[in-house]
Amino acid sequence: METFNPCLDCGMCCVHFRVSFYWTEADDAPGGFVPVDMTEQLTPHLRCMKGSNSVPRRCSALAGEVGEQVWCTIYENRPTPCREFPSYLDDGEPNPKCDELRARIGLPPLPPRDLPDAA
Repeated sequence: METFNPCLDCGMCCVHFRVSFYWTEADDAPGGFVPVDMTEQLTPHLRCMKGSNSVPRRCSALAGEVGEQVWCTIYENRPTPCREFPSYLDDGEPNPKCDELRARIGLPPLPPRDLPDAA
């Protein structure tokens, strides 16, 4: 069964936000997982994804055409800010910021997501 993933036709968050995170998430630190060669240092304690620190932004891990078909080339190793920016909120409603970004490139707002009934 295929699950709808609105991120695969959008990618606006990857070209809108600076993706900054604590330096130990990079794979040159013990237990780190974000490929260090795709990051740049911001401060002694923060890094960001290359391409996301200046305008126009485009995260170095983003592949494809924004608004058409995109994917994260390091999805399993993406940094915390990417993991924590939801297209849907916990109650199944679309994230208003996500819908705002989608509207900038002519994509429709996300429909509410059906959540399984709690037993």
